[in-house]
Amino acid sequence: MTTTFRAAELATEQFTESLLAPPSAQPLSGDIPVRAYIAYRSDDGSITSGSWESDPGEARWEFIDRGEFIQVVEGRMTVHEDGGEPVELTAGTAALFPIGWKGIWTVHERLRKVFVVYTR
Repeated sequence: MTTTFRAAELATEQFTESLLAPPSAQPLSGDIPVRAYIAYRSDDGSITSGSWESDPGEARWEFIDRGEFIQVVEGRMTVHEDGGEPVELTAGTAALFPIGWKGIWTVHERLRKVFVVYTR
């Protein structure tokens, strides 16, 4: 089965809204509204893919038992891995956060991304 969607064309109403919270991430700058559109989830839960939006804010992310590949569709954020240098991600940028990655994500303006989350 091939699953397709156009992340840039998804309407806000197609997303499920919540506040960013553990276990996904620990907000550092107060409440951060986020929205998720799940396009695919494997039967065993080891792969989830879709689109995700976040309002501006700063949060600590720890990919202890999962990893994530993203492609930024719109917006801008800086990711700063513990012990590493900050990296700015903008529309068109892809990034991989492997299992074990820990650091800070700072969303500077509303962000929309495509994601694939995987577990061992």
